[in-house]
Amino acid sequence: MSRPNVSLSGPLHLHVEGLRVALVERGYAPSSMLVSERVLRRLSRWLHQQNLEPSAVTAEVIARFVRTGRVDRSTPGGAVPGLSMVVAFLRAEGVVPAPPLTPIEVVLVDFGVYLRVQRRLAPLTVVTRADAVRRFLLCREARGGLDLPGLTVRDVHEFVVVEATRLRRGSISPVLDAMRSFLRYLFATGVTARDLSATLPPVGAMRPPSMPRAVDSATLTAMLDSCDRRSPVGLRDFAILTVMVRLGLRANEIAAMRLDDVDWRAGEFVVHSKGGSTDRMPLPPDVGQALATYLRRGRPATTSRSVFLRACAPHGPLSRNGVVFVPRSASARAGLPVVGAHRLRHTAATQMLQAGASLREVGQVLRHDRDQTTARYAHVDPRVLTQLVRAWPGSVR
Repeated sequence: MSRPNVSLSGPLHLHVEGLRVALVERGYAPSSMLVSERVLRRLSRWLHQQNLEPSAVTAEVIARFVRTGRVDRSTPGGAVPGLSMVVAFLRAEGVVPAPPLTPIEVVLVDFGVYLRVQRRLAPLTVVTRADAVRRFLLCREARGGLDLPGLTVRDVHEFVVVEATRLRRGSISPVLDAMRSFLRYLFATGVTARDLSATLPPVGAMRPPSMPRAVDSATLTAMLDSCDRRSPVGLRDFAILTVMVRLGLRANEIAAMRLDDVDWRAGEFVVHSKGGSTDRMPLPPDVGQALATYLRRGRPATTSRSVFLRACAPHGPLSRNGVVFVPRSASARAGLPVVGAHRLRHTAATQMLQAGASLREVGQVLRHDRDQTTARYAHVDPRVLTQLVRAWPGSVR
């Protein structure tokens, strides 16, 4: 069989096989693969006709290709099926150049480096603060341009007021934390002449922290039973709920679990906790059984080393937000009020106390940095409160 003429097929012809392998590894359906391959071949031939090299493929060139009508625009908004996957693959392989960063993206990238390197903040905190700052920068750009050196107290306060009107009281504090960090960053890097972070006052608490609210056994049973363990998604969600209820792992810790973290012979696994620390924890039999069943019968075949994967292609790691929605979806399927991931963490702590564990042991399992954090659970355990109560002077016990 003769080899196709590369000169006539275009400069991207040799990457068709690489695209096919990449889509197979990410779990795309054969129909999606065929669409993407067809788009790549047509783009390659068009580049040849236009006498363009891959290094010249920019967003404007892609737009010109779409306007030629050589690809079908059958989705809402005129999007081209398969084109985004093709462009993403070519950029990841370094075949075509990545688009230049926008001014806002440049600021956010440098701000993220400052938070990670200078402040040594956790990745989740960096993402959360960058999201709030992105909203601020978009608002400022819409009003006439970034002009960060000319930033004033009024500019900052106007944004905070807008955020406060749309957010609940408990949700505005993270926004203020993000803005303080950003304003300190601007001053530290010499962008602004003054440190404006002190102009944002803290939000006072209206009431003390609420007591931990555990979920009763009937609710837990209903949530677990709502997972269809005949399906891959049901097996995944059942395993995630089991890990939450039995071990009290946070959503980001579950999302960070990797296949190499589980030591099946020793019955242990590694938890990637807050602040970048790692802890070894025992793997109870029921948790191990739920994980093993998902890995054998529900987890998609992929090169990713993450334990929990997205249900739809591309089968990459399940995000923290994806984990958060597992108990929410389970409670909705069971016809129950919304049960959040953190309530299941409280439930795990309460069950350990009721089984006879001490507050110190509960704190070790939950990986609390301070005993005061675990002490909240003394309020929900009468046995612990009885040990702490002191007799009233002159009374008979």
